[in-house]
Amino acid sequence: MQSKGLIKFLVIVVSLACLYSLSFTFVTRKVENDAAAYAKGDMEKEKAYLDSMASEEVYNLGIAKFTYREAKANEIALGLDLKGGMNVTMEISLNELVANLANNSKDANFNKALNNAVVKSKTSNTSFIDLFLDEYKATGSGTPIASFFATKDNASSIQATSSEGDVRNFLNKEADNAIQNSYKVLRTRIDKFGVASPNIQIQQGTNRILIELPGVNDEERVRKLLQGSAKLEFFETYNNTQIYALLENINGTLANSLKGEKPAVAADTTTKAIADTTAKEENLLANLSAGKTDSAKDTTQTVANATALANNPLFAVLSPSFYQAENGQTQLIPGATVGYANLKDTAKINQYFARPEVKSIIPANLKLLWAVKPETRTPNILALFAIKTSGPDNAAVMTGDVITDARDGFDQNNKPIVSMEMNAEGARQWRRVTAQAAQNRDAIAIVLDNVVYSAPGVNEEIPNGNSQISGNFSIEDTKDLANVLKAGRLPTTAKIVEEAVVGPSLGQVAIDSGVNSSIIGIIVVMMFMIAYYNRAGIAANIAVIFNVFFLMGILASLNAVLTLPGIAGIVLTMGTAVDANVLIYERMREELSLGKSMRQVVSDGYKHALPSILDSQITTFLVGVILFFTGSGPIQGFATTLMIGIITSLFTAIFITRLIFEYMLSKEMKITVSFPWSDHTMKNANFPFIKKRKVYYIISLIAIVISLGAILTKGFSYGVDFQGGRTYTVKFDQAVSAETVRENLDNIFGTTTEVKTFGSESQLRVTTSYHIEDTNDEADKEVLAKLNEGLSKVQGNNYEILSQQKVGPTIASDIRDRAIYASILSIVVIAAYILIRFRKWQYSAGAAIATVHDAIILLGLFSILDGIVPFSLDIDQHFVAAILTVLGYSVNDTVVVFDRLREYLAKPNAHQESMDSTINKAINSTLSRTVITSLTVIFVLAVLFVFGGEVIRGFSFAILIGIVVATYSSIFLAAPSIFDMSAGKHLADSAKPEPKKQAKVVTP
Repeated sequence: MQSKGLIKFLVIVVSLACLYSLSFTFVTRKVENDAAAYAKGDMEKEKAYLDSMASEEVYNLGIAKFTYREAKANEIALGLDLKGGMNVTMEISLNELVANLANNSKDANFNKALNNAVVKSKTSNTSFIDLFLDEYKATGSGTPIASFFATKDNASSIQATSSEGDVRNFLNKEADNAIQNSYKVLRTRIDKFGVASPNIQIQQGTNRILIELPGVNDEERVRKLLQGSAKLEFFETYNNTQIYALLENINGTLANSLKGEKPAVAADTTTKAIADTTAKEENLLANLSAGKTDSAKDTTQTVANATALANNPLFAVLSPSFYQAENGQTQLIPGATVGYANLKDTAKINQYFARPEVKSIIPANLKLLWAVKPETRTPNILALFAIKTSGPDNAAVMTGDVITDARDGFDQNNKPIVSMEMNAEGARQWRRVTAQAAQNRDAIAIVLDNVVYSAPGVNEEIPNGNSQISGNFSIEDTKDLANVLKAGRLPTTAKIVEEAVVGPSLGQVAIDSGVNSSIIGIIVVMMFMIAYYNRAGIAANIAVIFNVFFLMGILASLNAVLTLPGIAGIVLTMGTAVDANVLIYERMREELSLGKSMRQVVSDGYKHALPSILDSQITTFLVGVILFFTGSGPIQGFATTLMIGIITSLFTAIFITRLIFEYMLSKEMKITVSFPWSDHTMKNANFPFIKKRKVYYIISLIAIVISLGAILTKGFSYGVDFQGGRTYTVKFDQAVSAETVRENLDNIFGTTTEVKTFGSESQLRVTTSYHIEDTNDEADKEVLAKLNEGLSKVQGNNYEILSQQKVGPTIASDIRDRAIYASILSIVVIAAYILIRFRKWQYSAGAAIATVHDAIILLGLFSILDGIVPFSLDIDQHFVAAILTVLGYSVNDTVVVFDRLREYLAKPNAHQESMDSTINKAINSTLSRTVITSLTVIFVLAVLFVFGGEVIRGFSFAILIGIVVATYSSIFLAAPSIFDMSAGKHLADSAKPEPKKQAKVVTP
């Protein structure tokens, strides 16, 4: 084995890297277990404990130290289906954006086009901007579309003479800006909400934003928080010198009112380590103000001192904005910043400010607002600003609707700045505001959603509304601020169009099911490998253990979110992980039968099996790539696990088992690849597959006809993500009749309701299309109220709603179309790969025939068995993932046969044997590998089906049945069809050397 030392080094490095990545999960779990033990079931106390630990050092590696927050960011996060929480898809209202850009034009054709575009967007994958422009063109209006957008506010981008292409580019750019700004606003709101490990991402190519909030149980608050319109405002500010006396007053008031009350949780839970770290951060605050490294030692002791904490409750968590003058005296820093606080303490400070006795002494025209994020040099410290409100309604001096443009750029010193332009009315207001601010040397705060994005000082009056905002900005900061300013005049609402809520109890069941199925799956695979392959099976089992370890480590390093389909992917990977080993071992058994030495057997076994291993795994990997880019949420999690699992399986099967064999050879240990009972299993198989191929064709044709008949007549039961609507998982205390519940709900909703038993007889899944077009809060409340009314009619049987999901018709249409595209694309990509790899169209066509066959029969079985089997067979995203996985596996099996056929055809005397005999020999020689690999995967899937839980039972059933069908097609259809498509022509003819032409002898 060449490069043995390099491979050993690589195994060690990868192992250490995976151990490092996984260690963060162990650390955070320990902290969270400590929090749970301290809180004893009190969720508020547990959250306060974790908040207090956010900036504390919990992991020390010597060369690197990590706080709880940093460790949390590097752990394997659990998805909603495992942890419980809320999953929301927000859709940005681009119709509002277009209307605002046109100053809400009253033109009939313009508004007709806008309304038509809204309707068509619900069932089309075309972008809203393109739909709108196409609809306007269809109205036949003689008014150029550019004239609607050629306003004063858009003067720098669009003129009345601009082309339709210019308008399209302008609208697309503004739409992208609106989506990006909505993303930033939603990110800020979520961060303020205090969710641990939130996930928020823009769905590329759409106007949608996906938000996952694990652990959230206040759905109403989340909906209200996310759907409010963002409002950009400009405020005058107070100077720190004007506010400090008030802060002292608040501090004294709190000290008096808190006497006799129970000490704060933060004080209760503060250990010596927490106190030490808090002291360091208070030092950092003092250093930020004073610019020195030793100016806050006394303050450190004060914070750590319990007596001082009681006397100074506010200043214990809020550091006033001070600096140390040259004479050693502490002075207030001029400006709008009045204090700094650790991120973990901001919630407590807000609680202090909200107390009645404190609110009574805060002037009505003063707002204390936090900065949007910490400064780069102080990552855990947030600034507090003193905002001055104006007028009798205590409003802002200006709002963002006066801004016409904002750009990020650089000043003459190449420092990042933001340039801002206003309309005429805005310029007049800005002149007045800046004149007053410059006279008083005050700042102007730019506030979005009650969060301060910037508070620049004003040096002089700005007369024309054109301003430059400079400061300690990064390039990213200026881009963000420019987007925020531009969005001020174009308020676009974000609506919830898809939603899923999973209760923690259902999440715990999912965790238990996933863990159980994983453990049992590993045991089943290991037992089978040892039972069939003897000592070689032990080597394969070691590789499987390394494979799972590497897989989990890589998932952790990628900050992947582990979902229930992801666990299914891990379990499935355990089954397919032995595929490469099976190929190697079966080849080794062939080499042994030729009488070679064991060293030569090992070497040739790996050498000859490698092409088949690579081809079979690459095709499955390609399916994973397609799933990743076309799926969303849990399906992406499954695809990620599948792709990583293929890579780690290849690494462990090819290298780790080889290292084990090399070690055994060096120690002269006996290597065995079978037991006496398994040594001759299908060894000399000679089944007449080609001779009997027409019988198998007829069987497949009958199965396809029956499947298509069921599909066309009975159809499918579509999941909510394919048809839209709302789905609820309901658990009753006792067994309940699904038919009785359905009748009650049909009467309440006035429409047909789908009610299915979900797992046990006391658990149901209810799906309704009532108010399917309405995704607003009022419709949600009405549907839930009617659901409760119907469920409550089941007398003497209490119930609990464990989870709920809402999918709007637009989302459902999009998901359905993407699923169809993904399936077609998978078949095309696989066929293309095989064509490139084998260079003959017959191979590509044979693989395509097998995959289409498998897909039709699997669809047909789901249609036929729906309503017969006691579990859900809905066609949804999980089913699409399953069917694509089956297609990948089908080609995996097929490619192994093709590789052996190619090997036989490449031999010098291949053309001397008939084509049907060569194909038949290729199928028979790989039969053992095909059957053994299928059996290992079937064993694992059977475990997943039984123990994996109800949520993925249909998913695992689809793959389980699909593997059986795929094994059939790879043996009985794929390779035999090559014989018929070659029309008797031997595919080795092209490799046959042309006979040499003899020279003609001319007799003179």
